[in-house]
Amino acid sequence: MSRVPSLSSPFLIGFDQIERALDRVAKAADGYPPYNIERLTADENNPERLRITLAVAGFTLEQLEVTVEEKELVIRGRQQEDKSRQYLHRGIAARQFQRTFVLADGMEVQKADLKNGLLSINLARPEPARVVRTIAIADHE
Repeated sequence: MSRVPSLSSPFLIGFDQIERALDRVAKAADGYPPYNIERLTADENNPERLRITLAVAGFTLEQLEVTVEEKELVIRGRQQEDKSRQYLHRGIAARQFQRTFVLADGMEVQKADLKNGLLSINLARPEPARVVRTIAIADHE
């Protein structure tokens, strides 16, 4: 089955990058670790922002990595198997993960915190500048 581009309108010019970003998001369907995304309202010290919170219980600060790579926020967790332990029942697996969020142009990561097994990442929500530019029309008479 061939894929019909969702942004194929003749009025949407140069949006092929957005379409590729939507494809990347659709492929990132793994549900681990679970996460929340919340909107934080503006206050006297901060603009409106977003917070992504991931449940990373069992991961230490050294086992987590938060990076921004080509307009994507990438969170990685790496745990090593502890060979010295002998389990009678094992319900909590040592596992690795990578969770990716595609960022809009201008989104900035403000900070990341790890507390009580929750990794919180604050993102600044850009306030786009409203620019009106007049284009000169050449007269070729």
